[in-house]
Amino acid sequence: MKWTVLWKARAEADLANLWTSASDKADITAAANRIDVRLRKDPLHTGDPRASDDRVYFDPPLGILFTVAEMDRTVWVERVWRMAPDSKNGKP
Repeated sequence: MKWTVLWKARAEADLANLWTSASDKADITAAANRIDVRLRKDPLHTGDPRASDDRVYFDPPLGILFTVAEMDRTVWVERVWRMAPDSKNGKP
């Protein structure tokens, strides 16, 4: 059974700003699409847990912070950022 993936307004705005100013628009679009697919399939085993119900996931050139509402089978993307080109830990 698939999950519903919703991007909060802040995350959508951040993604739009990243895309608008990017020279690698295709890479950002592809990463955002892969993130959606991955989260729809198996958000509970995607990324790494953080404080409370937060999880982080990296699909270069993007990193995201998301939460999972298990009872609703809904995933909320809270934040998105561009990973530093030489980043190994995905920090914005």
